[in-house]
Amino acid sequence: MRQLWRRPWLGPLAALLGVYILFALLAPGTFLGMANLTTMARQTVVVAITSLGMSFVILLGGIDLSVGSAVALTSVVVATLLDAGWSPVAAVALGCATPALSGLVTGTLTTRAQLTPFIVTLGSMSVLRGIAKGLADEQKVDADPQGLDALMSSGTSLPAGVFLALGLAAAGTLVLEYTVFGRHVLAIGSNARTAQLCGVPVQRVTLLVYALAGALTGVAGVLEFSTLTVGDPTDSIGLELDAIAAVVIGGTLLTGGYGFVLGSVLGVLVLGVIQTIITFEGTLSSWWTKIVIGALLLVFVILQRLLALRRS
Repeated sequence: MRQLWRRPWLGPLAALLGVYILFALLAPGTFLGMANLTTMARQTVVVAITSLGMSFVILLGGIDLSVGSAVALTSVVVATLLDAGWSPVAAVALGCATPALSGLVTGTLTTRAQLTPFIVTLGSMSVLRGIAKGLADEQKVDADPQGLDALMSSGTSLPAGVFLALGLAAAGTLVLEYTVFGRHVLAIGSNARTAQLCGVPVQRVTLLVYALAGALTGVAGVLEFSTLTVGDPTDSIGLELDAIAAVVIGGTLLTGGYGFVLGSVLGVLVLGVIQTIITFEGTLSSWWTKIVIGALLLVFVILQRLLALRRS
């Protein structure tokens, strides 16, 4: 029993269950309905997949502020290619490759040029958003989804995108917990210099992590296009805050070296429940969601700091 209480995922799970049970008791007729649960799952898919990539980046000791712009750019690239007559497979492949390439550039600048990830991705955020607006001529790009909308189509059952997110979360957990690559990520996040002295290929792992995060962001962008069925260069503004908040709420240290993918998934669900509550409440504006998410992020960062001080 004592070992159970020490499980790192217990805190995020308790937070999720507490929030869910509270509002299920307040509004059992609507909040527990299958339609509401399906809607909540659909609304969290993009954030969930983005958070998976963000988890590895933060565990490495880095940060990525460009994910919102990368999702918007991916949706524009996919819509533009479909409108130009490309096949859905080719459009999706190139759409995912675009943020993956951006991730490689970020990894290169942080390892070879020794630039701070915060500054690099802050610049990337502006560059990618500008490219998206230029490619779309500063307007939405309408295109026949050619079946891609089925990934997030609404209905009585969960869409395929939800199961894709769950599969990626399971794969991310296995990679982090049971592979050499995952152990290298944690070692670099704990102390990059020591990891390098121990023979960990820091530059190669950093490049792979940022490329992996970019590719996952591309998948999120494809699902965003599937939801909207248009390429929107102004979409996903503030997504980086949601992704970082989900990772931190899930128990991953912002300084890197400690955390787990399952916690990020639980963090996303906490945010999804809160967003659904505010939507169903009816009298609160949507901007309350950002206030609550920002407040939660601050609370969990403070808790992490207090725990770190206690351990030291």
